[in-house]
Amino acid sequence: MFPMKIELREKAIQLRRAGKSYSEILEEIPIAKSTLSLWLQSVGLSKAQKQRLSEKRLAAARRGAEQRKQKRLAVTKEIHTQAIKDVGAISPHELWLMGIMLYWAEGSKEKEYKPGSGVQFSNSDPKMIRLFLKWLYDVCKISKENISMDIFIHENNRHQIEKVIRYWAKITEFEPEKFKHIYYKKNKIRTLRKNTGDLYFGV
Repeated sequence: MFPMKIELREKAIQLRRAGKSYSEILEEIPIAKSTLSLWLQSVGLSKAQKQRLSEKRLAAARRGAEQRKQKRLAVTKEIHTQAIKDVGAISPHELWLMGIMLYWAEGSKEKEYKPGSGVQFSNSDPKMIRLFLKWLYDVCKISKENISMDIFIHENNRHQIEKVIRYWAKITEFEPEKFKHIYYKKNKIRTLRKNTGDLYFGV
């Protein structure tokens, strides 16, 4: 081994014994990572040094995740802004079609055994609820007095039902007193639902 390489190897070992990571060592010693790995394969680290390097890797992973998150948010915002420009103003006919499609997807359907049933629409997305209400008002010419509100929610949220009612009252611009019928669904001990906790407001 050349004297220069011996000197670099000794320096790398010293840095490693001081608890430096491979990346930190490579910043000071310009060699291939594979060579560095070969030089340091027999160099051990203390428990505290291993913990420091683990925390450093975790911190780097968190920074990378946050950067990716911010990038996704920026891209999403750009797409959203462009979509608003592309859509422009919505005509009455387009609103009519949108409401029809919403009702087709999420509304109650007429049954042969139960003719003449009223219009029902269920959704947990506040924007969907607002759009359907706009459709009822502007297209179907249904007055607010002829619309009633029910809430379906899992029973483990009984303790915050007043908060839930206030939430939907704000979304729909209906008085809290209009939400007279609350239906509680039985909970599963294990659930794959993500909309749980304080951000869950039922349907």
